Amino acid sequence: MTTLQVIETAIKELSDRDVRQLLEWLQTHVDDRWEKQMKADLEVGKLDRLIAQAEADIEANTVKEIDEILYHF
Repeated sequence: MTTLQVIETAIKELSDRDVRQLLEWLQTHVDDRWEKQMKADLEVGKLDRLIAQAEADIEANTVKEIDEILYHF
């Protein structure tokens, strides 16, 4: 049995309260990892092109609402 299978089995045995607490912890953990990755990417210049494009869009007044980008492509 893999570690993931052991974890999945253990989660199935948790109470609803414990599952909610686990979800809260997991979301915080994922958010923290994402933030660390974003900071690392920023430090090494991986986001420079995206930042430059955003600045150019702002300057040209061509910024779009997020809903337009996500749902009308």
